[in-house]
Parts: sequence; structure tokens; C-alpha cells
Amino acid sequence: MEKGGVKAWIDGDETAHDMLRRISAVRSTLLVPPLHRVPLRLGNVVEIVGPSPSAKTLILIQVAISFVLPREWNGVPYGGFDHSVLFLDLDCRFDISRFSQMLTHRIMEGNAIGDCDKTLYDLCMRRFLYARCSNSFEFLQTLKSLHYRLKREKDHGVGVHLLLIDSIGAFHWVDRASVFLSPKETNRKKLFLQSVSEAVVQDIKKLLQEHPMLVIATKSVIFGNTYSTTSNEVNRCSRNVTRNPQQIQYREYMPSVWQSLLIFLIYGAPSILAVLCYT
Repeated sequence: MEKGGVKAWIDGDETAHDMLRRISAVRSTLLVPPLHRVPLRLGNVVEIVGPSPSAKTLILIQVAISFVLPREWNGVPYGGFDHSVLFLDLDCRFDISRFSQMLTHRIMEGNAIGDCDKTLYDLCMRRFLYARCSNSFEFLQTLKSLHYRLKREKDHGVGVHLLLIDSIGAFHWVDRASVFLSPKETNRKKLFLQSVSEAVVQDIKKLLQEHPMLVIATKSVIFGNTYSTTSNEVNRCSRNVTRNPQQIQYREYMPSVWQSLLIFLIYGAPSILAVLCYT
């Protein structure tokens, strides 16, 4: 290689920003961080754990946008998955205007003229399916009705390959508190703690059997070394996720039946990233 060729190769002909845009358009299977570090496939259930300011919902929005965008539109590569997404909002704090702004930005970023293609925008918004649940019973009802909803979408040529749940532990403490409102009703304890979790897990398993998809759920973290509870149904251990030279300890409060469903756990914080594989 001549000197000029070597210098040109070292200098490069694009900025880091241009390189990232090019790779994101070509490598459509590359998910946003931190999910890009995990070998995900349809049927996997992933949990993203982190404190409140760790942008868990923002990660879900970015993943959703990557899924609803097409691989290519009018000759412009967007690097999307070209599929529909179902977002279950258990926190009841999802901001659809934020999703719209980020989607518009992605479309304008890929467009050479810097304009937002209204037709593409409308297509992506139609692919984003949203449901809000305000308690465990609504969550269970939604899961049980998803089979018919997804089948209807599939009959119309729309395949849903991603289920997002934000956040899976939203009703845990409310359900736990309701156990002690009526001490004489011992059945309520099993209903709100173990049985509800078992029903959720069974419905998700049935859903994945008939409609293979990637499931990503978020969960707020509770720091500490130990976890004590009067309920035997809840796992009594705290899990250590290690990423040298730091060690993260947090309290696991979700029942073990939910933990058994997970394939990967991703701990995200402003300065820490750790991935735990359950297999």
C-alpha cells in the first residue's frame, strides 16, 4: 500500500457520528445499548433493572422505534426491523409525545433533506400498539386478550414481534399491602402475591408459544443486602451482579416464578452496566 493510501486509510473519510449512522442503517440486527451486548432472539424474556434515573423507559422507546421503522423507505436506509410493537404501560406515565418526537428525529436524521416523511411517520405510529393497565387485574385481562388482538393484527398482515412491559413490578407493593387489609381473608394473600404472578407467567408463556416474540420488561431496583418479608412466596435473597471492579447488590422483590421466566437480566445505571444470563 502506498503512503498516500495508508494516510487516507488512517485519516478516514467520515466522522464518528457519520460512522454510527451508517452502521445503524446497515446492521439492522443491532439493538440500542445496552441490549446490543446480549444475543437476543424471539421467545426470550429480558428484564432491565435500574434506579429511577437510569432511562429504562427511554431504552424501551428507542427499541420500539427501531422495530417500527422499515429497513428501507423510498431508497433511504433506516435500519429498522419493519415490525409492529406492543407496549404495556403499567406505570401509567408513558409520554406519547416523547415517542413521537424521537420517532420524528430518527426519520429526519435518515432523510437526506432533513424533512419528516409524513407517510412513513403515520405508518410507524400505526405499528406502535399501546395499552395501559392500572392494576393487576387489568394487566391479567390484557394478557388474556392479547392472543385475539395479535391474531387480528396478523390476519391484516401485521406481525408483532416485540412486547414491552413498563414496569413489571408496578403493582407488587400495592398488591402486597392489600393482603393485610383483611387479615381474616387468608385466600387474598395467595391471590395477590403468588397466584397473580403465576397467572402472568403462564399467560406470557402461552402467548410466546402461539406468537413468538421478544419480551423486554423494566423493573425499578431496591438497593440493599437482604430482603425480609412475611410472605413465603417471595424470594428471600438479594442477587449480586458483578462487573469488576464494582459489585452491585439489590433486593429482589419479584416472586421466583417470574424470575424463572427470565433469560437475561440487564442492570443499568448512569455509570454501571452489568448483564446476567440465567441459562
